[in-house]
Amino acid sequence: MKQTLRPTSHWQHLLLSLALSLVSLTTWAQRQYSMDYHVDFDTLGHYLLVTLDYNETSPTPASAIVLNMPVWAPGYYEILDFPKHLCDFAALTSDGQRLFWQKEGKNRWRVPLPQDGHVRVSYRIFANERDVASSRVEKNVAFVAPCGVFMHVDGELDHPSTVTFHLPKGWTKIASGLKQGGWNCNDRAARHDGSDSLTAVFDVKDFDTLYDSPLLLGNFRLDKFIHDGRWYEFALETPDGVDELDLKGKFCKIVSEATKMMGHVPYTFYSLIHMGLGGGGLEHLNSQACYTDGTYRFDSRRSEVKFLAFVAHEYFHLYNVKCIRPAELWPIDYNREAITPMLWVSEGITCYYEFRLLRYAGLTTPDEALELLTTYYSLYAPYEGQRHQSLRQSSYDIWLDFMNHDANSRDVRINYYFKGPIIGLLLDIDIRRRTHQQRSLDDVMRLLYQRYYLELKRGFTEEEFWTLCAEVAGSPLTEVRHAVDTTDDIDYDHWLRDAGLRIDGYKIVRIDRPTEAQKAFLKAMKLMPNE
Repeated sequence: MKQTLRPTSHWQHLLLSLALSLVSLTTWAQRQYSMDYHVDFDTLGHYLLVTLDYNETSPTPASAIVLNMPVWAPGYYEILDFPKHLCDFAALTSDGQRLFWQKEGKNRWRVPLPQDGHVRVSYRIFANERDVASSRVEKNVAFVAPCGVFMHVDGELDHPSTVTFHLPKGWTKIASGLKQGGWNCNDRAARHDGSDSLTAVFDVKDFDTLYDSPLLLGNFRLDKFIHDGRWYEFALETPDGVDELDLKGKFCKIVSEATKMMGHVPYTFYSLIHMGLGGGGLEHLNSQACYTDGTYRFDSRRSEVKFLAFVAHEYFHLYNVKCIRPAELWPIDYNREAITPMLWVSEGITCYYEFRLLRYAGLTTPDEALELLTTYYSLYAPYEGQRHQSLRQSSYDIWLDFMNHDANSRDVRINYYFKGPIIGLLLDIDIRRRTHQQRSLDDVMRLLYQRYYLELKRGFTEEEFWTLCAEVAGSPLTEVRHAVDTTDDIDYDHWLRDAGLRIDGYKIVRIDRPTEAQKAFLKAMKLMPNE
């Protein structure tokens, strides 16, 4: 039913705005509170034991707090319903009296607030998953994924909190991006509380920071070092072969090349958390959490290159998605899907920069770089899905089929992880061709970072992305956009031949006898052999 509103004068608008502001200020003045978390570990039962002390100054009569737990983790585009792992929720007064709380929906708890403003909330989290968005507690180590562990006051993500971890006896190490605001080495991070167990305290500025900072705690190899004036740590749950691989040296080369390309580093401390056998990685602003093969001794050079590309992918995400982000991804709503048509940029173009960063760093040969691109091309080009779903649409629908492997998936859908990097290649070639090698996709990424993250401090819209691409290229990239927005057949050779490349079956290869112009293109893209 449509409702007709009476016209309102300018002064009425002004008075209404002032009244609302006063109400807001009054509410804020009434909601001065602190949140202090304590976490213990049940290593036999695989539980995190969580206690929250909530203290509010001057609570209003009959007031309550609503606590909210996320249902997904940014970067992991699937509703995971973290509260399903929670049990034994309880709320007590300062003198131990039971408070009768109410559940509101699947991830909200309403707790009455006593007159003194103090509530102690406790609950257990079952932590026995081996994925990078979920927690895991074992005998000698625990991985804490904060989105599924901590609650914030509903609607108040920007509030600070204190988080204290009480480690089991014998556990000696902690790795986390939370160290960015404090100490740079573990000895300064932890203290003894009079017992044999180790206690670590983190003062966290807001819940977005907490939710973006996984932790590895327990017994594992922890290496700390300085690179280009910034502190780094490697937390290695299964370090077999890591020294022979020289992962530290290779990672530093990736970091240096990304820094050179982007011209800025958004952190002062970075934590590389690598766990044991498992799959997947998740990016964070100043850390990455990855499962590995359980060893760094690879059975082939191809497996080694694939792993290095994986590390480069998660690292480049600190620029492309943590800083350069679609507008729909910030501010984050942890209660529901963040639907955007631009995840093919966030994920697909990051896949493209796996090969670019490894080539810039000299960690792969041109042939190995082309094999990386070929792998992505071969994962979608032979299948019918590309004729039923556009790359743009796949960004919307990822929430429906993330990690979904239905029997008909390849017949009706595409994955932006596969097609996205190939479109990134075409986009790079088109910009280079239009500007006679004076500009490239690197310039687009750099300008997105500088304009929207550093200057405007917000995400970019779909139209702003394409407008910026046109600004760099000197004219609109309508053909590439058409390839993103539709399921029409793509004439790959239209772009590839100028770059000295061609499609051979389901492989991307160099042209056999390139012209001098094609050789120059290959050289500029670091795809010329014997460089």
